[in-house]
Amino acid sequence: MKDLVIGIDIGGTLTKCGFVDREGNFFAEGVSPTDPYDRVEDYLKNLCTELKRLEAQIKVPYKISGVGIGAPNGNYHKGTIENAANLKWKGIIPFAELFRKYYDVPVKLTNDANAAALGEMIYGEAKGMRDFIMITLGTGLGSGLVVNGDLVYGHDGFAGELGHINVQKNGRKCGCGNFGCLETYVSAPGIKRTVFELLAYDHESSELANYSFKELNSEMIYEAAKKNDPIALKAFDITARYLGTKLADSVAHTSPEAIFLFGGLAKSGRFIFEPTKKYMEESLLGTFRNKVKLLPSGLMDKNAAILGAGALIWKGM
Repeated sequence: MKDLVIGIDIGGTLTKCGFVDREGNFFAEGVSPTDPYDRVEDYLKNLCTELKRLEAQIKVPYKISGVGIGAPNGNYHKGTIENAANLKWKGIIPFAELFRKYYDVPVKLTNDANAAALGEMIYGEAKGMRDFIMITLGTGLGSGLVVNGDLVYGHDGFAGELGHINVQKNGRKCGCGNFGCLETYVSAPGIKRTVFELLAYDHESSELANYSFKELNSEMIYEAAKKNDPIALKAFDITARYLGTKLADSVAHTSPEAIFLFGGLAKSGRFIFEPTKKYMEESLLGTFRNKVKLLPSGLMDKNAAILGAGALIWKGM
């Protein structure tokens, strides 16, 4: 009998889900829509219908040992999703409790970056590390802090929200309602906003001036940087300066062995890693310099969201 867990990653648009074993092998995986559902009950009904469909694809005898869920503003202590900016379900949602009506097994929930950190610890490049930081660079900036082998949750379950530390007084408006949050500068939408600010001063030297705000995305900026586009290169440098200086602050708090970058923006390779490392080292207290590795996630080309969510169950067994 094969022990499997269900791993679920809830995004603002889509939910990824799958059945995985302890070694990280997938037995079935799929995608379910998130955004059409104004009521969480309707969303759950559709999601669990998809999970039952996936179960029918599993070809070996199996037992479901639990369900791990990564979600925006997921509270590990309570199993709740609380006031998530990019989900339609407002307020405090007792998500784990509601899910157990469909699957009567242990259900654990945390935010998506914490799930990614667990996935890195069990399946990725953080194997054997007891102190590291995971940074997810996508639509927003998420972070998971691992200290002495354990995720840091804090007294209320929300520790490690590095994406919402202030980096610019009265700066860009954030989805959380505040102004000047790190993720408004360091994220896929953040670097796009930087490009358009730069284009306001110089729109003749860059191919990026040919795109509207809605058309442009971070992958296009990366492709332009590979061609030495001056606006793209400057945008990466500004993004890296914000990220590197704030990572230096985090190093002073937890003294990690390594910091991992994961997500679409991290796939920009040297354009984000080299300047981020430079600005981080410049900002570090002397005792920390040249000690902290800045690395790409070892799960970059795998379905890390599902693996990380499933790792919530394996770590507790």
